[in-house]
Amino acid sequence: MTRAVVLLSGGLDSTTVLAAATAQGRDCYALTIQYGQRHAAELVAAQRIAKIYQVREQRMASADLGQFGGSALTDSTIPVPETPTDTIPVTYVPARNTVFLSLALAWAEVLEADEIHLGVNALDYSGYPDCRPAFIDAFTALAKVATKRGIGGHGVRIETPLLQLSKAEIIALGASLGVDYALTVSCYQATEEGLACGRCDACRLRRQGFLAANLADPTRYAG
Repeated sequence: MTRAVVLLSGGLDSTTVLAAATAQGRDCYALTIQYGQRHAAELVAAQRIAKIYQVREQRMASADLGQFGGSALTDSTIPVPETPTDTIPVTYVPARNTVFLSLALAWAEVLEADEIHLGVNALDYSGYPDCRPAFIDAFTALAKVATKRGIGGHGVRIETPLLQLSKAEIIALGASLGVDYALTVSCYQATEEGLACGRCDACRLRRQGFLAANLADPTRYAG
């Protein structure tokens, strides 16, 4: 079996990626990262989802990006925007996916894993620069020269199965794999119980995705 490290946040996208990797027969190791985000509900969801998919192992890593601030997701004094914008929104966390992939790369090398699976999406997303194909290509090239396995000709592959899918297509894929999206937490400002606000960008994209996929939205909303 191909061994894979799957970055699992507890949200809709990463859960779909884990379901797809499991369906493909990958030997999955889930990596969940506490990076100083506004709430822990998604971390609880990730632990629950990892158990459901019976991953080989789940690691909860810490990388406190909140100490630097600069994002509404890591600084509680910056309000989470509730209206769309044509520019990169303040919910962008500087270098988050670079840090996440670096941690996944470290674990993958120890495990001698051949793949890292990541749920980035370049279409129905918020314009984050670290969700683009150019970023994935650059990090893949970096991994080949920055690791012992890489320079030995066994560079890890960065798998991004959702990269060119719309949110509706992602949801349809997950539904075909039997994903229970009621267990996932995508909201940027969810309650401790995991209830979604229904107003932030993540909630808007998620709700529109279910509508476009002609599927009932199982999201648990506050109020």
